[in-house]
Amino acid sequence: QVQLVESGGGLAQPGGSLRVSCVASDYTFRHYAMSWYRQAPGKDRELVAVRNEFEGSIYYIPSVRGRFTMAINMANLTMSLQMNDLKSEDTAVYYCKARASNGMDYWGKGTLVTVSS
Repeated sequence: QVQLVESGGGLAQPGGSLRVSCVASDYTFRHYAMSWYRQAPGKDRELVAVRNEFEGSIYYIPSVRGRFTMAINMANLTMSLQMNDLKSEDTAVYYCKARASNGMDYWGKGTLVTVSS
């Protein structure tokens, strides 16, 4: 069974930084397509970044490109999203997702990021 556990959310000021993390198994990181999503209050959940599990390349949505960095550390089995130059519109619950080859999605419970002065 795929288990994803996020952590690291909190409060940051505009222009500040936060890192959110997602712990999963070695098998999950090697065989599933990993991504970060977020859901802002009153809005639909949206993709933030996704890693191509075959090439290792990472796609970022335009609004976070250059500010956010997704990485997977296989030594400690942690996927991170480093968020710099945070804006109020980055306020959301951040989720990690693992997609199986059969299209089944597994989600963590999410971690709240609030950007406010």
